[in-house]
Amino acid sequence: MALLPPDPVFCLKPPETTSYFSLCFRTPEHLYAGTAKGTVQLWELQTNRTSYQLTVGKSSVLNLAHTTEDALLTQEKDGTVKLWALATSDYVLRHEISTEHVGFCRMAHDAKTNTVIVAREGSAISVLCAKTFSETMRFKPTAELEHAGGPFGNIMCFQPIELQSQRYLLAGYESGALALWDYRTGRAVGEAARFVTADADCLLTLDYDPVTNRGICGGSSDKLSLFAIDRKTQQVAAKSEIPLKNAGVHRVRIRKDLKVFATAGWDGRIRIFSWKSLRPLAVLTEHRGELLDIAYSQGIVTMWNAPVMAAAGTDGQISLWDLYK
Repeated sequence: MALLPPDPVFCLKPPETTSYFSLCFRTPEHLYAGTAKGTVQLWELQTNRTSYQLTVGKSSVLNLAHTTEDALLTQEKDGTVKLWALATSDYVLRHEISTEHVGFCRMAHDAKTNTVIVAREGSAISVLCAKTFSETMRFKPTAELEHAGGPFGNIMCFQPIELQSQRYLLAGYESGALALWDYRTGRAVGEAARFVTADADCLLTLDYDPVTNRGICGGSSDKLSLFAIDRKTQQVAAKSEIPLKNAGVHRVRIRKDLKVFATAGWDGRIRIFSWKSLRPLAVLTEHRGELLDIAYSQGIVTMWNAPVMAAAGTDGQISLWDLYK
């Protein structure tokens, strides 16, 4: 463990305090932040000030994604997903759908298939065309799939991945089950892995690295769980665990260079680990409230001549970090 954790390169603080639920980089210089007040703020990292605010709705903006540089997806906590198009200097609403899912499962945009993946009521998942929001596929656990370990419960997190040139969806559930869904058949592959057994524990977040064929997931428990996917059978298998001092993580994100991964903790701590060795590197204590999201810039931010990591939560600030290049 590092004796002296690094300091943030900067902390963004809006004039009016609000909780931040989601973060998304459009470019290295443009950071979008979804708030508890139903707005999206655009932060210019050349000046470290907001240049634009979009009113999305009355519910917290749970997640953000760009389908193109000029098209923005927003997801509200009440289950509403909207597609916005940038026209001149303002965003215009193009499509809107109610998913009937009220909760914390974040949508995902699959750039390879240009689809939007959203949680539905209960354990169901919909795959939508990103241009029209028409449903192209729905994944829902069958009684046969759930038989071995009990009901999956509500869908809590997912991520589209590619294995041997085929698209799959990794999905984590309230029961601690992790299933792999096949886009070709609409069915789950093999049996689901189970990561928690206590009634109070559930999966909330996951990330997967196709290069090393390793993934990591976490949630309400005091541990992170490592898993792998068998390349021949596509079976998900639990591998090892990383203990946490305090229970609860909202987000786990592997950096694109595969050097580190970070967790956003319920205790307000950002924990940084080596992705190669899984060794803890630092505990960042800049925040004074529950952390809700982490995002990495896809390129160098000019002001700091480095890619940055952004983190935010309930304390109303966004911290920016230059870590372990």
